[in-house]
Amino acid sequence: MNHLPLVSILMTAYNREKYIAEAIESVLASTYTHFELIIVDDGSKDKTVAIARTYEQDPRVKVYVNEKNLGDYPNRNRAASYAKGKYLKYVDADDYLYPGGLEVLVAMMEKFPEAGWGLCSLLQFIQKPFPFILSPREAYEYHYRGPGLFHKAPLSSIICRSVFEKENGFRPIRMAGDFEMWHRLAQRYPVVLMPDGIVWYREHNEQEVIFRNQFTQVYEQIKFDYLADQQCPLEKEMAKSIFNNERKKLKWQVIKFIVKIQLVNARLFFKLLWRNRYT
Repeated sequence: MNHLPLVSILMTAYNREKYIAEAIESVLASTYTHFELIIVDDGSKDKTVAIARTYEQDPRVKVYVNEKNLGDYPNRNRAASYAKGKYLKYVDADDYLYPGGLEVLVAMMEKFPEAGWGLCSLLQFIQKPFPFILSPREAYEYHYRGPGLFHKAPLSSIICRSVFEKENGFRPIRMAGDFEMWHRLAQRYPVVLMPDGIVWYREHNEQEVIFRNQFTQVYEQIKFDYLADQQCPLEKEMAKSIFNNERKKLKWQVIKFIVKIQLVNARLFFKLLWRNRYT
């Protein structure tokens, strides 16, 4: 197994005493054994760190504790800074990696050495089976004119460490740091698309994602920024068409907010419309 690529599994944690043991054990049960598991706690107030440390008897497991709370995406970057593997694989402390999942991910990534990253947990694509690779232009088309791509969480990603480091990791954009990262990576690097059944995403009422609707304008601004960016891999006319289509959707959202007398939201979205025009 040691001749195969080392994978750095990155587990960031904050007050996850209810779930972290199951998350760690799912990693340790992997059929692919050439990995390191890096756990970085972000200042938990419960027993998360104590539970994690009970697994350090396995030499592949390393537990780090931040001196101060960094927040989600900066802590993901901190975890990556300890990594030595060819690939980075995020498995959050409340999620789960299926036993054969890592083996599948590595095999599919190795099939396409030109790729910089990959995303799994995708719905079946009718035209052809997974895995397959998309160029930057194809990735943007797949997201904006196809089934969608950039909405996936870090759990669904596997990233070449060299690419992650070259791009300086995630930007500290609360809630939407992954959405921005996928747009940025897709500008420059081919992506491998992989099927469902590799990882399991837990849903519970302690997740920050429950506040996602409060950040809708952040997601919308990221769309506009990357579609209008000079490095957008789409042909200019297609980028402009998609950009204007996204603006139309936003106009209808403003109208809905006005009808529902949700004036604060209406003002926020109107400001988005006002400052975003394709030039």
